[in-house]
Amino acid sequence: MADSIQHYISSGVLEAYVMGSLSALEEQEVVAMKQRFPAVNQALARIEDDIEAMAMGMAIIPPPVLWNRVEESINELVQTQEAEIVPFRRAGERATDGRQGNDPHFIEVEAQSEYIKVHRLWRWAFAAVFVLGKIFLATAIYFYIENRHNQQQVQELKAQVQQLQHVAK
Repeated sequence: MADSIQHYISSGVLEAYVMGSLSALEEQEVVAMKQRFPAVNQALARIEDDIEAMAMGMAIIPPPVLWNRVEESINELVQTQEAEIVPFRRAGERATDGRQGNDPHFIEVEAQSEYIKVHRLWRWAFAAVFVLGKIFLATAIYFYIENRHNQQQVQELKAQVQQLQHVAK
């Protein structure tokens, strides 16, 4: 029995449960196993702690200005009287207000901007690439014109050499 419990723990089902990627039936099975076997409950707690520690270790602290913007956005939403309240539903629950949702795991969000936001450093990089492109284009045109001029001079010199050879004979 202990081997089958260890096999269940090492199967990856608990990790999928913590990540929320199991079906409703599989979730019920994990909950039942967790209640029946303390080893499963302990393994699940360990996995949750490990994932939380990993997430906290990889977390990027947002700049303080961001919190002000978030607070302003929330205040605008609260003050807007036309705002529609959309209740949050857990996975597997159906909408009771007649809405046709694509996936109950996601909340539909309406975008406010049609433009792509680019970091300032990338803007300078794009500007530099544009300017360098123009410089290379001007250089290519200059050398093309020089090459044509030199080819004309070579043709003229060849003609003069041929004339001098005819005169010398």
